[in-house]
Amino acid sequence: MIPAKNILVCAPTQGGEEGDHHCLYVEENQDAAQDSSASPVLFRKVILNNPPDSLIKEFIAPASGANWETRQDRGGVQANFHIIVSTGSGTGLALGVWNQLVKPALDYIKVQESKDYVLHITTSENSISDLTRDILLPQANLGISQSVMLMSGDGGVVDIVNTLLSGQRGHKYKKPNIALLPLGTGNALAHSAGLTQDNSLGLRTWLRGGLKELPLFCAKFSSGARSLFDEARQERPLHVENDVAVAYGSVVASWGLHAGLVADSDTTEFRKFGVERFKMAAQQALAPSDGSLPHVYKAKVSIQRPGDRSWHVLRNGEHAYVLATLCNQLEKSFTISPASSALDGKLRLVHFGPMSGDEAMSIMGKAYQGGLHVNDERVGYEEIEALRIEFQEEEGRWRRVCIDGKIIRVEKDGWVEVRSGQAGVVDLVV
Repeated sequence: MIPAKNILVCAPTQGGEEGDHHCLYVEENQDAAQDSSASPVLFRKVILNNPPDSLIKEFIAPASGANWETRQDRGGVQANFHIIVSTGSGTGLALGVWNQLVKPALDYIKVQESKDYVLHITTSENSISDLTRDILLPQANLGISQSVMLMSGDGGVVDIVNTLLSGQRGHKYKKPNIALLPLGTGNALAHSAGLTQDNSLGLRTWLRGGLKELPLFCAKFSSGARSLFDEARQERPLHVENDVAVAYGSVVASWGLHAGLVADSDTTEFRKFGVERFKMAAQQALAPSDGSLPHVYKAKVSIQRPGDRSWHVLRNGEHAYVLATLCNQLEKSFTISPASSALDGKLRLVHFGPMSGDEAMSIMGKAYQGGLHVNDERVGYEEIEALRIEFQEEEGRWRRVCIDGKIIRVEKDGWVEVRSGQAGVVDLVV
């Protein structure tokens, strides 16, 4: 018996017995428990004779007229379907998923490298940005439809989006579409967009999904802000537009506890623990080894509400958790914004003030209970148009901002302003 969540597609064979259907599905990889680099699921196939009509109706390809073949222009010198295997994402599963799941599936449906797709295996954290700058953006500016299968986490999406937005886009610009196979740590975008509701790691959605524009926000920074990389050992300036440093995101902009735990756990040592790295870092931040209370973050935090251009100041300048998001979940079952629906484009703010480590852990634990934390009277939760933070911290570690998993350190007395409604530059396959 093949579980429905494992089925990719069920379609009539060509040239076989009457009533024969290909059934493509995934199966749990029993070796994955011992091999941390192995794909969690494997590609499988079987011929079914006269399967139930209900099975055919639900899994016939393509669904609703959607089809991977129509998402990119064909017939050029180079294929316009790009497969990106991000080897550094999450716990390093991408290469195993490519070899054990995706490539066997493509081979079976006769989708061939060079002829039908171009394979890109990342070699550095700049690989996705370089590909976007050198290939995706120039082709998009020629009005060419391009499709990307992105085997990555949220960081791969933000690399593509920021590179497209930092370049020049002409009047012929045609948005590339991204089919995300979520292989990062939190995979907030995939969980929030419903890409993880089956067991295929996004492969079913690639085969049968339609397109929807990916909503974005824009974060503007004071001039001294720097993006940190290489485990915060190095920094680089941000992209500048109209003399202002900017970064774009589709998931989260945060400061305080969330940004700190993402930054502190972004090391090779922590990453091997997968999503548990966030809980481990939170434990260290909320229960310091010297027995002291968690840090009290100091800044003037202001918001603009929908339809109101006035700025409203939150709290008295002391904070613990300030997070604006376009997503429903930050990781599987961690419902940070229960009012958010998939790709609705609405920016919502979750925030609370200083408290003990146990109290903060209790509040965040409620997010794993369907988002019950927003019912706590100590937690602020509302839709906003914009968020502005003017920092009042001496140490740089308390001025770190998280934009979709990327860490940006703002200079002393600097600021960040996050605003919803940024025009989209990519479509997501959903």
